[in-house]
Amino acid sequence: MAARTTPIPSVWARPQREPDQPALSRAAIVREAIAALDAEGIDALSMRKLAARLNAGATSLYRHVATKDELMELAVDEVFGEMAVPPADSPDWRAAAVEAAEAFRATALRHPWLSSVLGQAGLAYLGPNLLSYSERLGALLSTAGFPEPARAIEVLLSYVIGMSTTEAAWLTTIARSGETEAEFIARLMPAALEATADYAHLSGAYTAAAADPAPDPVETRNAKFAYGLEVVLDGLALRLPR
Repeated sequence: MAARTTPIPSVWARPQREPDQPALSRAAIVREAIAALDAEGIDALSMRKLAARLNAGATSLYRHVATKDELMELAVDEVFGEMAVPPADSPDWRAAAVEAAEAFRATALRHPWLSSVLGQAGLAYLGPNLLSYSERLGALLSTAGFPEPARAIEVLLSYVIGMSTTEAAWLTTIARSGETEAEFIARLMPAALEATADYAHLSGAYTAAAADPAPDPVETRNAKFAYGLEVVLDGLALRLPR
């Protein structure tokens, strides 16, 4: 049976072209794409707009990146290069896992589009930065003694990605309002109290929140993330050989 010759639809499955002009390279295109994604979001990004930002023709971009899907693969991998993972021989695996999780969350909040596209960015997991990240995290959990480190990674990252996606969406909504987070919450609270009046548990929670004279939204979000992360790590710890 003859081997299939259909190209694999991924930027990581084809060779990189040489730059056709000094200022325009794949690296430069990806850097500008990330800046555009951070500023305007995924829906506003197009190859035409990106070419305009780079003062180049769209044809020049297509020499390096064939499609927007490939561009997203590259952008995701580039951002993963910002995430730190402690060394595998860290003395406290839990503290190291917390550090890795917080680094992921911080990166996801700097780039609010990231978490929402991880499952859609083609074969992004074949990118060198994402492979390196997965290898380092796997080495950390394997050294800690987890018999199935890949499963532990899935559990940990599922929590971090889920929380980061929600948090990034919340912060994006606030940014669009033009208000600070505290101002937005203060304006939202009366409507929330009214909407939950007939729901005892929710009403109590919102009433307690409204009674706090000066809640720090950042500290509240940090505490919420830390609480859930500790619960996840408690569960993972039960999988370690005793």
